[in-house]
Amino acid sequence: MKLFYGEIEGPKVTINDEEQQHIVKVLRMRTGEDIHVTDGKGNLASGKLFIEGKKAGIEVAEIQEHLPDFNPKLHIAIAPTKNIDRIEFFVEKAVEMGISEISIIITEKTERKNINIDKIRKQSIAASKQSLRFHFPVINEVLRLPDFLKKINPEHTFVAHCNENLERIELKNIPQLEQLTFLIGPEGDFSEKEIQYLSGHKVKAVSLGNQRLRTETAGVFVSAWNYYRLK
Repeated sequence: MKLFYGEIEGPKVTINDEEQQHIVKVLRMRTGEDIHVTDGKGNLASGKLFIEGKKAGIEVAEIQEHLPDFNPKLHIAIAPTKNIDRIEFFVEKAVEMGISEISIIITEKTERKNINIDKIRKQSIAASKQSLRFHFPVINEVLRLPDFLKKINPEHTFVAHCNENLERIELKNIPQLEQLTFLIGPEGDFSEKEIQYLSGHKVKAVSLGNQRLRTETAGVFVSAWNYYRLK
């Protein structure tokens, strides 16, 4: 399936401008080829490509609406790594495995404060198309940890940390909730003060095993764990 991103409004389907350039200048596709366009909101248009000059469009044959999404839904809030390539790797793999929402959070030990969220969103769209997803994950704006906590339900939220002196539950003991939020700390982990702060907000601590994982590895691990549970 040749899947592209665009807008679907009733019978009208418009391919995204950057996607049109990619079709015409990079892929060098030709009029009459089969293509599919999703709006990332669960809708999919199928039809034939037509090219007029530098513009590309679709002659719609069928539109499928409200296609099923992944369940249970996973939201990961992750602190950015000093090397941004590692977070970009996490985003790509987590999207491929069905994550529904990603937040970048700033913590006490976060070294990188400037994040290009637009670039992250573009990578998310690219990974969604690559894995044939019709529901694109939400990529939120950067928030500091206290501000992020104002937006979540603590009953569905867990923090993964490496402090063995504090109580943690195992992944296998997490109940089958329809929505989950996981917090992943920076290089150097959450501070003990932050962990106590999270506990005070009824966020439960969880262990990801005996090995100490890098930030992006922990994010991918949780994504894979949830992928295994998808319905």
